[in-house]
Amino acid sequence: MTAVPAWFKSSYSSNGGDCVEVAANVPGAVPVRDSKDPNGPALTFSPDSFATFVSAVKAGEFGDV
Repeated sequence: MTAVPAWFKSSYSSNGGDCVEVAANVPGAVPVRDSKDPNGPALTFSPDSFATFVSAVKAGEFGDV
């Protein structure tokens, strides 16, 4: 049985702003989608790849985001 993604937005998303949503309940994958298009496609990353990306964002490797 495939897990149904339980989507959530970052607490940094102010006033219900448009951003990405992530589902953390899918075993072995981290699906990411555009909050403005919840019925659209989702990108799926491995947990290690997503953790590396989040660490890079926190370290400022992409500038101010």
